[in-house]
Amino acid sequence: MKRILMGAVAAFALTTGMAVAEYPEKEIQGIIQWGAGGSTDTVMRSVTPHAEEILGGTVVMQNMTGAVGAIALNYVADAAADGYTVLMGAENPMLYKIMGLGDKDYSEFTPINILARGTPLLVANNDAPFNTYSEMIAYVKEHPGEVRFGSTGPGGLPSVVTAMVEAVEGDLDVIFVPYDGDGPALTGLQGGAIDVMPAVLGAAIEGVKAGNMKALGLVDVARNANLPDVEVVAEVNDGYNTYLPWGPFFGVFAKNGTPDEVVAKLTAAYAEAAQNADFVALMEGRGFTLMNISGDEAEAFLSKWQQGTAWLLQDAGMTKASPEEFGIARPGE
Repeated sequence: MKRILMGAVAAFALTTGMAVAEYPEKEIQGIIQWGAGGSTDTVMRSVTPHAEEILGGTVVMQNMTGAVGAIALNYVADAAADGYTVLMGAENPMLYKIMGLGDKDYSEFTPINILARGTPLLVANNDAPFNTYSEMIAYVKEHPGEVRFGSTGPGGLPSVVTAMVEAVEGDLDVIFVPYDGDGPALTGLQGGAIDVMPAVLGAAIEGVKAGNMKALGLVDVARNANLPDVEVVAEVNDGYNTYLPWGPFFGVFAKNGTPDEVVAKLTAAYAEAAQNADFVALMEGRGFTLMNISGDEAEAFLSKWQQGTAWLLQDAGMTKASPEEFGIARPGE
């Protein structure tokens, strides 16, 4: 009986090892946190075909929106840790705990690759009665409760940018209109449903260049070669230097507990895919900063990003719970 049991265990281990070695044996689900046409969607659909070629398998990407990305995150967190369901997400989960949106963040996942980060850009409907960041701030102050801002919910890029603007310029009396991602919001902006949208440069730049919307200001410390004539907020008010540079990021994540061999295959595939000339050209052309980091480097980046952003929102009075409750130290402490 002992020999039979040992033989069964050995056979199971051999079979499991073979399954890992042959990964992927079936389609991989890539769950995208945000809607079609947004920045996360653009990054993932641009890099993943190159990763598929390296993996020798198929990644079926699905947009799963809602709850500032938490629905997608929870879906992957509830799936088996086998590498066949991966999360294609942005920065938002790092703020879920302090924003009262859930009890999970990227500490529940292994970063396969932090692919790129973006620069925030304030864009406006072409008919908006202002053409620059400075003019927008003046107009909002002169017309309280009139200007409509697009929003993707608590912890989304627009909420962080708005918190930053209010920390520097004072409270903004505007109307916030919710959307499931910056893609749908930018569509609403062009249709006149909203006046202003804080978005990622990479998601909005094509619309700006096509004349479908106008760029008001880059939320950065220096001008960008892609839009050299667009005002930079730090030029207008040096109070922004306390918070900038800052930007969203985009990455692929596997649930903790995924076999090391599977993580290694996914990591190698996306690392090589991120160096593909077509992907690099697309990212640079849209104003994204390539990162292509994983492992300890990615973990350190996530921790630093979470600290700075969580405390910005805490100081702006926008959090449901203090970062201290979750062991998130204030930057510099």
